[in-house]
Amino acid sequence: MGNRFQVKDRFADGAQYIDGQLRPGTSGRSHTVVDPATGEEVLTYELAGTADVDEAVAAAKRAFAGWSAATPGERSDALHRLAAVLTEQAEDFAYAESLQCGKPIKLSTEFDVPGTIDNTAFFAGAARHLQGQAAAEYSGDHTSYVRREPLGVVGSIAPWNYPLQMAAWKILPAIAAGNTIVLKPAELTPLTSLMFAQAAKEAGIPDGVINIVTGAGRDAGEHLVGHPDVVMTSFTGSTAVGKRVAEIATATVKRLHLELGGKAPFLVFDDADLEAAAHGAVAASLINTGQDCTAATRAYVQRPLHDAFVARVAALMETVRLGDPFAPATDLGPLVSHAQRDRVAGFVERARAYATVVTGGEVPGGELAEGAYYRPTLISGAAQDSEVVQSEIFGPVLVVLPFDTDDEGIALANDTPYGLAASAWSRDVYRAGRATREIKAGCVWVNDHIPIISEMPHGGYKASGFGKDMSAYSFEEYTQVKHVMYDNTAVAAKDWHRTIFGDRP
Repeated sequence: MGNRFQVKDRFADGAQYIDGQLRPGTSGRSHTVVDPATGEEVLTYELAGTADVDEAVAAAKRAFAGWSAATPGERSDALHRLAAVLTEQAEDFAYAESLQCGKPIKLSTEFDVPGTIDNTAFFAGAARHLQGQAAAEYSGDHTSYVRREPLGVVGSIAPWNYPLQMAAWKILPAIAAGNTIVLKPAELTPLTSLMFAQAAKEAGIPDGVINIVTGAGRDAGEHLVGHPDVVMTSFTGSTAVGKRVAEIATATVKRLHLELGGKAPFLVFDDADLEAAAHGAVAASLINTGQDCTAATRAYVQRPLHDAFVARVAALMETVRLGDPFAPATDLGPLVSHAQRDRVAGFVERARAYATVVTGGEVPGGELAEGAYYRPTLISGAAQDSEVVQSEIFGPVLVVLPFDTDDEGIALANDTPYGLAASAWSRDVYRAGRATREIKAGCVWVNDHIPIISEMPHGGYKASGFGKDMSAYSFEEYTQVKHVMYDNTAVAAKDWHRTIFGDRP
């Protein structure tokens, strides 16, 4: 990576972006962004307090009048310019994302950054399609049509696992529809959210349309969600925190979008391509070091293939290269923090009492000892009701369980509180089709697991939340539907009035 910008210089004015300017937070408390690969300080900044949230919401409220009045074409043009700025700065975005998260640079370069640019281009197009139902005379005496209007100020909260992409997923549909936004990124990983807002200013998006407040969830986050001038909240994070967000949002009758936890099943039928399923399982369980709510976490393998699948996945996991996130050959980086690494290790250590750790299950030593690394881990022999099968681990851990009949496999796949994503592996189109219909998840892949595209929605069932990111379905959530009805008769004393007062002639 060449020409890496200096993070401390870039954010010397602070890690709050309000009304087009960086500034320090006013909470009186600081936070340090740490490189999880080395444990070294990247940036120490002042956290946002409630006053910062108030100022950010006020800036967004002021900007709403002008931005909502812009034509769809004008908003579209601005987002196309933003896509061009992001493309020009792609190397810096990839560097910052890997630095704060520990992502291998090939993941940031080939997935996070291009995915964000593609999302920006998609919503640039979507901005021109604020369409409602066509005008018609449904009553006979009136012409009706539907307007789709922006809501106002959106207050959103993004997680630490995909800071850039999640910021874009929150910001883009909101502003494409004419809203303004205040986004709170995770304190651990604020860099690329701030850079995204700065890029928007370079693209000519007016000050105040995008604001970033970087603070603690219990302070800045809860104040943002409960703010009386915020009309919608979109939150991505754990189910436990999502419940708290819902409590606060519903107290002020806000529109609410929640994308919460997952425990994705990976269902392998006995006619599946074993090699394809094994490769898919390794990639899908280890993406972003397993810190992905759609990552494959529970592999259910029909008994005739079970042992061969376990052996092949273990062999492939042992080839995965841990190392410096900025080394081109590195496959797996550290977890986002040592605390997260220790949490993952705790799940595995407790599982040793009731299951078999086939491979992995350890913290590497040597040059990686200072980082938050954990080896790819495969567990077999766990019971369906065990902790590692039912709870979201959020690390590079895959659990494999056998099943006998198709009915049993689908029932096991559905047997958690979550329903975000799943996959089914089979050469039989009818078998796979049944799985896509009966698995309760917002996305079901067939003979693959993980790919996402801007044109299609992302969101869950059950405890994984509701509402969608990406796609036209997401765009619509950031608009208000208004029915407009015109009288066509020019009659003063209408016949229906007699239902209320007077007599018919």
